Amino acid sequence: MNIGKAAKLSNLTIKTVRYYANIGLVKPEQNISSGYREYTDEEVAKLKFIGKARKFDFSIDECKELLSLYEDKNRTSKEVKKITLEKISQIDSKLNDLKDLRNELSFLASNCHGDDKPNCPIIDELSKN
Repeated sequence: MNIGKAAKLSNLTIKTVRYYANIGLVKPEQNISSGYREYTDEEVAKLKFIGKARKFDFSIDECKELLSLYEDKNRTSKEVKKITLEKISQIDSKLNDLKDLRNELSFLASNCHGDDKPNCPIIDELSKN
């Protein structure tokens, strides 16, 4: 199938599918006569897999690793779980950072009078070196 159909079936954009092919995450066949890439059902399945992994915030390199495990029928689930637990740890760290950021912004907002005067602790904090 062509890239448009592969993109539609995998819920990705054509640009994204082309990018994944260019970096080797998927390897569509090159049609000799037309010069266009042709995607198999197997390649579409990989595109769907990558798309879902990206939604879970796995990086391209992590997707490569997961994809190699997906393709390896002799893999151990221990390897997949390790990658997933590392991702959960990264997400927890980001959540903590976002909570801290939210608390700091809430503090600044609650200390800003929001009136017609120019004094503003939010601007003061943002302008600090």
